[in-house]
Amino acid sequence: MYKRFFKQIIDFIIALTALVILSPLLLIVVILLFFANKGNPFFFQNRPGKDERIFKIVKFRTMTNKRDENGILLPDADRLTGIGKFVRKTSFDEIPQLINVLMGDMSLIGPRPLLPEYLPIFNERQKKRHSVRPGITGWAQVNGRNAISWNKKFEYDVWYVENLSFTLDMKILFKTIKKVIISEGINTQDMATTEPFNGNN
Repeated sequence: MYKRFFKQIIDFIIALTALVILSPLLLIVVILLFFANKGNPFFFQNRPGKDERIFKIVKFRTMTNKRDENGILLPDADRLTGIGKFVRKTSFDEIPQLINVLMGDMSLIGPRPLLPEYLPIFNERQKKRHSVRPGITGWAQVNGRNAISWNKKFEYDVWYVENLSFTLDMKILFKTIKKVIISEGINTQDMATTEPFNGNN
């Protein structure tokens, strides 16, 4: 009953409440990122959701599009803005995804939505992560986040799908809050993105 009905209702209520409470701070961040990025403070990208349905995820844009003389994007560390570093360190770049939760594309808790190009290289067990709505945080994120291998993350994702419950979601939520407070598992300033998944790592 929780998985099929109450989970989405709880997600909607919490997401709406959080957006209202955080709206003054969100407005300040939007303004600062607008000037830091010289334009759009938001980042949109296609991601696979439940049943592999593609949706557009929204995050705060923490890096500029600066390129070298050959038109190639500069390394992450050179494109990460000052406010962007703060937003990433506090995980505030994920907050706009509350909009995705309100739209029903995401849940507060669930496997993180990855890139569409990974879909063909998932094995059958890994594909089970798409049997639920993806989350802003999840079991893998509170058990290592960027410090564990892709295969380990997928093990955690599938375990979550097979053991989904209200109690587990609350456990993940409180663990996430703790990790955000102590900035545990956040990418370093010199590496803003994780290593791409190639089917073996």
